[in-house]
Amino acid sequence: MLPLALTTGHKVGLAVVGAVFVAFALVSAMLIPRFRPSYPAGGLPAFIVLSFVMFFGMLSAVEIFGAEPKEKKKETTTAAAPATTSAGQKQTVQVTEKEFKITLATTTLKAGPVTFEVKNVGKIDHDVAIVGGPKTKLIAAGGTATLTTTLKSGPLELYCTVAGHKALGMDLKLTVS
Repeated sequence: MLPLALTTGHKVGLAVVGAVFVAFALVSAMLIPRFRPSYPAGGLPAFIVLSFVMFFGMLSAVEIFGAEPKEKKKETTTAAAPATTSAGQKQTVQVTEKEFKITLATTTLKAGPVTFEVKNVGKIDHDVAIVGGPKTKLIAAGGTATLTTTLKSGPLELYCTVAGHKALGMDLKLTVS
């Protein structure tokens, strides 16, 4: 599921580095010993160094190509800000989901009726659920959904119920005042 969240360039980068790593392993294990039965013999130190370079190159490629892109901070406009009102009045909170993160326009929530307007800006399907409460439908990439509930004062946990997503970071804990 995780490779689906990568950009095409990152997929190609990982595939190229992986192919080089596999080619090195196959050539050094199957092809060279046919022509040099004593391989690596006198070249053992060089072979070991090259093996470590290839191994750490693959680890670096996974770190570089598998990293989540840095987010740019946006200034919040009044249109994007939630309508937070006194207790008992309805409030609307903008929620953004992507691989593998849930972000709210505000972390200040008051007890009472609330509508979460959820937008999936990721590349795979997500949803939003409240621990012990309701959840949205499965939201396709680029799609939206709403979740209306009544919040009580205390801890609140929002998460994605898609298998493995919560463990990958789609879990947000807040306190409702």
